[in-house]
Amino acid sequence: MFTNIFKNLMKKSLKERFLLVIGILFFLAYLILGLMIIFWKKLPLNLSSTARWAFGILLIVYALIRFVRLMNANQTQE
Repeated sequence: MFTNIFKNLMKKSLKERFLLVIGILFFLAYLILGLMIIFWKKLPLNLSSTARWAFGILLIVYALIRFVRLMNANQTQE
C-alpha cells in the first residue's frame, strides 16, 4: 500500500509534490489549532467553554474538509 502511494507521489512533478506537502501541513495546522483551542485551558482567548468547543470543532471540521478536497484532487490527477 505504501509503496503504491510512494510510486504515485514520485510520478508527480516537483510543483505538484510541493503543493501536496503544503496542503498536508495546513491540514495538520488547522487540526492542531482546533485541538489546542478545545483542550488548552491557558490559551489566551476570552471565550466561554461552549464557544471554545464550537470554535475548536469548527476548525477541525474545516481541516477535514480541506483534507478530503486535497485527497480528491490528488486522485483525479493520477
